[in-house]
Amino acid sequence: MDEGAREQSRAAVLRELAVLFLRLGTTAFGGPAAHIAMMEHEVVRRRYWLSREEFLDLLGATNLIPGPNSTELAIHIGHRRAGFPGLVVAGSCFILPAFLIVAAVAWAYVRFGQLPKVEGVLYGIKPVIIAVVLQALWGLAKAAVKTRFLAGIAIVSVIAAAVGVNELLVLLAAGVLSALARWANRDERTGDQPGGGESGAWVLPSGAAMAGPVAAGATAVAFSLPRLFLFFLKVGSVLFGSGYVLLAFLRSDLVERWGWLSEAQLLDAIAVGQVTPGPVFTTATFIGYVLGGPVAAVVATAGIFLPAFCFVALSGPLVPRMRRSKWLGAALDGVNVGSLALMAVVTYQLGRSALVDGWTVALAVASATLLIRFRLNSAWLVLGGALAGWILR
Repeated sequence: MDEGAREQSRAAVLRELAVLFLRLGTTAFGGPAAHIAMMEHEVVRRRYWLSREEFLDLLGATNLIPGPNSTELAIHIGHRRAGFPGLVVAGSCFILPAFLIVAAVAWAYVRFGQLPKVEGVLYGIKPVIIAVVLQALWGLAKAAVKTRFLAGIAIVSVIAAAVGVNELLVLLAAGVLSALARWANRDERTGDQPGGGESGAWVLPSGAAMAGPVAAGATAVAFSLPRLFLFFLKVGSVLFGSGYVLLAFLRSDLVERWGWLSEAQLLDAIAVGQVTPGPVFTTATFIGYVLGGPVAAVVATAGIFLPAFCFVALSGPLVPRMRRSKWLGAALDGVNVGSLALMAVVTYQLGRSALVDGWTVALAVASATLLIRFRLNSAWLVLGGALAGWILR
């Protein structure tokens, strides 16, 4: 292939990545578990870009670094597909729709003092998300649970996550146990080693007057764009865990130490990040807009997501090497089943709030049927669920 043809091929791959992740960023409701399920559907089942095993390895790797897991998985997929340019395109295109949607919501919030009502839309979307995630979990579990020992690790991980053990501890324990089992059986000649291979309503009135981004004199530390950027850069660099962990980080500095936000504004920001499509970390977009308008929204968003691109760029090339190592490969197997265990617990928690009556159960069953029998694109299912919820409510 000559140089010109190679450039055209690379451009075509980047366009395909851009289109896919722009669409996912626009329709991926439901949090990281749902985002991961939709990516698995697109890149494993429909496009065959990755095998299930490769997808699981990337998922396990994202759980071992700080930052937003689903965004980092998108970045990993882009890197695996088209190198560094693919890394930038996939991650940016997954973030961009959420950024624009959240910025628009923030504009309305600053202007009118409250968030819009989308209760019916979420009522219809949540059961669809349950079906999408369960289908992905089933397919990934068949690839990840290679031995009885790994099945045991998965069960213990589910129990540990359900009783509240820290997510990172669950993953590290699963990886260490799998690697130790591989070490204990290092002299066996057989290849079968134990370690082988929200609520429905989105109506949150603001508790503070919205005459301006922040009331004069209310700040203990003067607001500035560089300080805003460095704060969110720190959060993106060290944050593991759920949206509740993010809430604790933001409350400590922005509300208690610096006085930039009120409690009500912070809760509204968290709610927006959780119920809009795309990464939950776009909470930073909302906060930046409320504090300093469009420029601050861009600065905050860049700060919180920049570490994810750096971490993936550094760790991405290591994943294939980990798989080739006997001990690290076994540890990665353990981390993979631990990751699926965490995803299963989150799905159960989401299911309790999503399947609340006969209509929502019917939507979930219909979605599962369309996914499994007819392989319908999950994005269409999400849009259909939103329309059904709006009609029913």
